[in-house]
Amino acid sequence: MATQTKPILHGYFRSSCSWRVRIAFALKGIEFDQVPVNLIKDGGQQLTDQYKALNSMQQVPAVQIDGITLSQSLAVIQYIEETRPGPRLLPADPKKRAQVRMISDLIASGIQPVQNLYVLQKIGAEKLQWAQHFIQRGFEALEPILKETASKYCVGDEISMADICLVPQVYNAERFKVDVDQFPTIKRLNQTLMKVEAFKGSPLCTSLGH
Repeated sequence: MATQTKPILHGYFRSSCSWRVRIAFALKGIEFDQVPVNLIKDGGQQLTDQYKALNSMQQVPAVQIDGITLSQSLAVIQYIEETRPGPRLLPADPKKRAQVRMISDLIASGIQPVQNLYVLQKIGAEKLQWAQHFIQRGFEALEPILKETASKYCVGDEISMADICLVPQVYNAERFKVDVDQFPTIKRLNQTLMKVEAFKGSPLCTSLGH
């Protein structure tokens, strides 16, 4: 849509929520600008008044698009699904669409929030064990669901929002030394997705100089 200005993604390179949005933009072929928000530097750049004006929760990402600002990754993904052409991120079939949303919410609401940076900073010395516990618990729930829904990808044979959520969470699991071999379906899907160009920009490859 040539008349539109490029979206602006305010995010942190290691943020799985920011990574979801980058994947979705890549899958849709959407060019965008990035503004780095370093969650560590200067006590956390997300805590500034300037950033709070963009995202009152003082989290990443915040996305400026089409004259509005959106601050939740799944809301961003569903917005671009509804307003931009390109590969579908939600299946046409309502049952499969519900399964995609279920898997996405399980990860985005049930696993990631309890092992994000803000929570781990509050936990302190036990942060590794805390993150491992909640990722392990979440994957134990996710694995049997994916056994039922997956084919080539999380739900059937089309890449969806569920896959967009899965890959960053597997990265987090490996970062926190969770043994992903326990979860063969999750491991297989992640390996398949990491061969897709849009998923290859891991946090370590998109560090924006941090």
